Amino acid sequence: MRVLTTAQMRDADRRTTDEVGIPSIVLMENAGRQVVTAIEATFEDASTLQYAVLCGKGQNGGDGFVVARTLLERGVDVAVYLVGTGADVRGDARTNLRILANLSVDVVEIADAAAWELHAPAVLDADVVVDALFGTGLRGPLSGLVESIVEDLNASETPVVAVDLPSGLDASESVVPGPAVDALLTVTLGAPKVPHVLPPAEDHVGSLVIADIGIPQSVIAQVDGPWVELLTKDAMRRHVTPRPTESQKGDYGRVLVVGGSTGKTGAAYLAAIAALRSGAGLVTVATPRSCVPIVAALGAEFMTLGLEETADGEVAFEAAEAVLEFDADVIVLGPGLGRSPSATVFVHAVVERAGMPVVLDADALYAFAGETDRLQGRDEVPVVITPHPGELARLLDVAIDEVQARRLDVARDLAASRQLHVVLKGHRTVVASPDGRVSLNMTGNPGMATGGTGDVLAGMIGAWCAQLMDASAACQLSVYLHGLAGDLAAADEGEVSMIAGDIVGRLGDAVLELTTQKRADA
Repeated sequence: MRVLTTAQMRDADRRTTDEVGIPSIVLMENAGRQVVTAIEATFEDASTLQYAVLCGKGQNGGDGFVVARTLLERGVDVAVYLVGTGADVRGDARTNLRILANLSVDVVEIADAAAWELHAPAVLDADVVVDALFGTGLRGPLSGLVESIVEDLNASETPVVAVDLPSGLDASESVVPGPAVDALLTVTLGAPKVPHVLPPAEDHVGSLVIADIGIPQSVIAQVDGPWVELLTKDAMRRHVTPRPTESQKGDYGRVLVVGGSTGKTGAAYLAAIAALRSGAGLVTVATPRSCVPIVAALGAEFMTLGLEETADGEVAFEAAEAVLEFDADVIVLGPGLGRSPSATVFVHAVVERAGMPVVLDADALYAFAGETDRLQGRDEVPVVITPHPGELARLLDVAIDEVQARRLDVARDLAASRQLHVVLKGHRTVVASPDGRVSLNMTGNPGMATGGTGDVLAGMIGAWCAQLMDASAACQLSVYLHGLAGDLAAADEGEVSMIAGDIVGRLGDAVLELTTQKRADA
């Protein structure tokens, strides 16, 4: 499901009208009726409620006029307000305003602060306010009369249903430029927009409904500009196919997890067991020799490979040859590896000489801090990095706030410039590919902010890389399933008590959930 900017949405509207032949006024009619359908699905007693529909002078206001008319057709109590004057309304919106007049519907004009003061009590006393003031056409922060209206709406306890966007949000930005409506429900038209799915703007959206107003998906796929999409169940399901009857472990990939050091063996274990739970046929943990007994005792299902080590129990740089010579399809490098100078040299050697995909996590990313130029993917050898915001900020030598404010752009730019697959972890994990495409994940919850969950994800990506032989698809599927397993774990354990092992324990259920199967009751 593609996420659009203002310019892209306008292009989709234009293509639908000019090339497909669906008149814009039909799209407006569909939009208004879909909003009413969403209202009826949200409020159990929708037909008995009193509505105030606040309309602006543009196309969003025109959608609001259709909402009001559709509610009136249902025999619902509706009051319609135009913030401005009828003379200001143009195009399809004016046509729908005229239709209301032909039906003898009184549209109250709110042209100034005095008019708002007069009518505000009636608006705010309604059971539901429909916000059709501004949609994708807004530029800059709200001011003046509309700013006052929005502030009064937010100060009231009246639930607000926003048409397309809560007024005050910019359809192309996740930042909030100024005052914005706090909606209970947002019904976006045709496709989600950037502020619907990224913080801090998403905090104003409430529940999100994506309404089909008649714009063909083929049109949305053709619009120019950056490609951002949501990871959906339907899209991810196609990557998980039934296994042939005559299968053997070699068919599903050999994953080498390189990690662990004194005091950090658990990280390597979590990556390894997550790789197995994600379907890898064979998993081996390469770890300093002194750590082998501990790692081996943690799991019977994976093998171990002892590596030369330093006096401090971290991997020695001389161990790179053993890793590079090992028969693996994918290397997962970094969980619990350590940050000594020897480990740094070791990481550089493995990444620069590896002949198979490499997934870099945790301490392997630290090895490139200040030396990002050495971190380079190759067409024939995909390199996946899985930083959290702090690790990416260290890699790029920027502030964490800058990474968080520009998550999409930062991940996309790094992926394209260094030919990397970037998995920027956190709320709404971003998956950026070298071709410039970006995916956003909607699964997951705050309970996953606990030690070891990143190690689990790294192991999952390694396993799916080995099976799919497509790094982009592996990153997307792993992120989706990782979040879904986290949601299943939170449902059982609660967000406060869940740990990384709980996520591993729900990976099987996550795959079953994705493929619409269910685990048999005990």
